[in-house]
Amino acid sequence: MHLYPPPKQLTLSDDRLRLSGRNWVQLNPELSRRIANAANRLAQIKPGIGISYGQPLASQCLLQVQPKSGLGPEGYQLMITNAGAQLRYSEEAGAFRGLQTFTQILKQAPRRSPSIACMKIVDKPDFDHRGVMLDISRCKVPTLETLKRLIDQLAQLKFNQLQLYTEHTFAFATHAQVWEHASPLTSADLLDIQHYCQDRFIDLVPNLNSFGHFERWLRHPNYQPLAECPNGFIHPLTGQKSRWGSTLKPNRASLRFLEGLYLEYLPLFEDTRFNIGGDEPWELGRGASRAQCKRRGTTAVYVDFLAKIQTLARKFDRQPMFWSDIVLKDPSCLKTLSRDATALIWGYEHDHPFETECELLAKAKLPFYVCPGTASWNAIAGRLGNATTNLKNAASAGLKFGAEGYLVTDWGDHGHHQYLPLSYPGFLLGACNSWNHRGSKALNLTDGLNRIFFNNVASTTVHALIQLGQLSEQVPTPLRNATVFNRALFWNMKREPSVLAAITDAELQAWRSALSALPLQMTPSEEPSLELVQRELKQAAALCEHGLEKLQLARLAGTGVLSPAKHRRRYTQLKTSQSSLINEHQALWRSRNRLGGLKESVAHLAVRLPDAPPNH
Repeated sequence: MHLYPPPKQLTLSDDRLRLSGRNWVQLNPELSRRIANAANRLAQIKPGIGISYGQPLASQCLLQVQPKSGLGPEGYQLMITNAGAQLRYSEEAGAFRGLQTFTQILKQAPRRSPSIACMKIVDKPDFDHRGVMLDISRCKVPTLETLKRLIDQLAQLKFNQLQLYTEHTFAFATHAQVWEHASPLTSADLLDIQHYCQDRFIDLVPNLNSFGHFERWLRHPNYQPLAECPNGFIHPLTGQKSRWGSTLKPNRASLRFLEGLYLEYLPLFEDTRFNIGGDEPWELGRGASRAQCKRRGTTAVYVDFLAKIQTLARKFDRQPMFWSDIVLKDPSCLKTLSRDATALIWGYEHDHPFETECELLAKAKLPFYVCPGTASWNAIAGRLGNATTNLKNAASAGLKFGAEGYLVTDWGDHGHHQYLPLSYPGFLLGACNSWNHRGSKALNLTDGLNRIFFNNVASTTVHALIQLGQLSEQVPTPLRNATVFNRALFWNMKREPSVLAAITDAELQAWRSALSALPLQMTPSEEPSLELVQRELKQAAALCEHGLEKLQLARLAGTGVLSPAKHRRRYTQLKTSQSSLINEHQALWRSRNRLGGLKESVAHLAVRLPDAPPNH
């Protein structure tokens, strides 16, 4: 059987259940409409399936769904014999998870003489809370159609939580200046998404960053009085000057401002958790709070204001969640943190110290999640090897030290240039590791991606997706949270950065050869519906190739390898291809996302190149 996530216990027998004439799913009358809806969706796989709260003839019953004690909140037992199938559950969530497994089994029935293997499955998750966090603020806001399709796929993977990372992309009634060009989600959108999630046993958890990452607000003059550094600051990671602040001033005015946002935003959500963010307050202590931080210590000032934000969240009957990067840098402050706020340990590299950080929070008796990432952002083509290890290590450490949850993050830093399918491997790996970490060690990633995201009709496309994701790591580099591909893509060809200079000419050419060898043409067995995904993968490869061509051309200048005329011709073609890539990026963006943020994303791609070929 090919099941994702893999069940905890699966015993196959030699017999088979023949499906002909079996068109009824018998439900316990106490089950809710959500289970009836899930059972009805089986008809998309086997037409003619209906649900019954009575007792159909045994020979006509495909699946019987009835309660059984002792299986846990999301646990289930599935027994398939030649006399029919039985799904047992203790709570409705378990019935729904079992139906997802049965759906995957049903999809594997042969079309001629349809039947399914007889088996027994006993299953339950490793982590109680298994979620995905999508960045909808830098810069993509997905369409409702895109979100709903993804929610269906996340439900198949047995996730039970979704967060939409929000800075400015909600249509607050009195803050239109901030979101007017962002195509934000409205209150009606959120209610629609929440209903869709609930019908699939996924909790929509509110997420609104509430301390740092406020640059989308603080760039506007009427919000600048709230900024720690209203006139900007020098970013500690890049050394570059930011023209506006990104961190709220830790004072009462900021709390009143946040309270106004919460008053409008939080009532839309039924879930009692609330991710208040709080990560990376880059300039804290460099502006308005300088004297206070010098006197008390920056971490103490941060923790004090974080506690006030958490108190504000509790005023709205919410259990706060917060990113733990700041408090983990100074573990002595852990003892001062509230025990009813959930710390979110984030880290996205293959060697992130999840064990060390989990142990610190466990010893402090603080509830926490582990939060690895898809590693698709800042990468163009993904970093699949890094993501695989990162997602696995987070699950291992979280299980060892008692994490309450596992949250797969998918960010959109610096223009959100990765296309959605590049995140699919991370979603699949995260789902499997959070449900059954031990059973996911020998996961067939190619098969899983094909079945969950492409209805098992995209073998060539999936091979291309995986090869593209592995490409950046064929040559070791010191880069973290990025790839050579995106660094070269956004390079202005004036002075070769050290990270690009470290790539040898032979390695550069090997990458170009690997890109040209990718299987980016659909086979006759693949459906026309894959055309969009194929275009996205081709575009990702073309963006990688464009950056490498810039690097190679800059190195060839003046070497005599190319004649001046040929060098100019290639450079002219390079500038022309930049325009073509931007046009395709815009078209692909519109296929899945709202228009807001596109202009900003394109600005990154439209890096100004020299008017004439540069000399190396």
